[in-house]
Amino acid sequence: MSRKTGRIYVGVGGWNYAPWRESFYPPDLAHKRELEYASRKLTSIEINATYYRTQSAASFAKWRNETPEGFIFSVKAPRFAVMRKTPQEAGESIDRFFASGVMELGEKLGPILWQFLPTKKFDAAFFDAFLSLLPKNIGGRPLMHAIEPRHESFKTAEFVALARQHGVAIVIAGDSKYPLIADLTAPFVYARIMGTREAEPQGYDAAALDEWAKRARLWAEGSAPEDLTSLTQAKPKKMSRDVFLYVISGAKERNPAAAMALIERLSC
Repeated sequence: MSRKTGRIYVGVGGWNYAPWRESFYPPDLAHKRELEYASRKLTSIEINATYYRTQSAASFAKWRNETPEGFIFSVKAPRFAVMRKTPQEAGESIDRFFASGVMELGEKLGPILWQFLPTKKFDAAFFDAFLSLLPKNIGGRPLMHAIEPRHESFKTAEFVALARQHGVAIVIAGDSKYPLIADLTAPFVYARIMGTREAEPQGYDAAALDEWAKRARLWAEGSAPEDLTSLTQAKPKKMSRDVFLYVISGAKERNPAAAMALIERLSC
């Protein structure tokens, strides 16, 4: 029996950021305990270190053990996979990534984020082949994939249809310079909001926080916010969806405060 409302996870990108030692972490907190602390204040974190270098199975297991039950990680896939010129080359990097130990996160493994450079243009044949390479499950454990294009050429119904065909979520890039594609193409929603400002103690003003909390609730209930325009007329299947909402970039020192403010609103 399916749940009537999906779960909503809210967090930030990474946990090792020096300015957070003044604005988020207690002053006497040891650096090695930052993940432990952040995971008690947030409900998810997007691991970014995996984009730049291969992590060990021991690291993934350590991160799993330092976080509480119910906490979820999303994992940013390696740049080596998304910067390849051919799907065949990308496939080798994808295989190495999943062999590196990411599955050690166990029940705390959420979506895998595949973020492409702003210079990468939409090529239907390439992306059909690329999305076909993403494993649906490993060891019997289903996997979730989200793709974040950053070039305007992706704002086309053909790309939306392709993502929907493969069951891959298109990242909703909110408050940013990147293309906003709000079409729902997967059984979950992945949103990255990038508009925090240093002048706002909570990153966003109250009205903006209320609006993003409202959107997250609508997605979880199976609806879509009317103020975020979709590219296609085709309606996605009406179903509850888990929502992964990350406060990224912007005034990064304010991002934990924004995430906690959203969690507070969503807990009411």
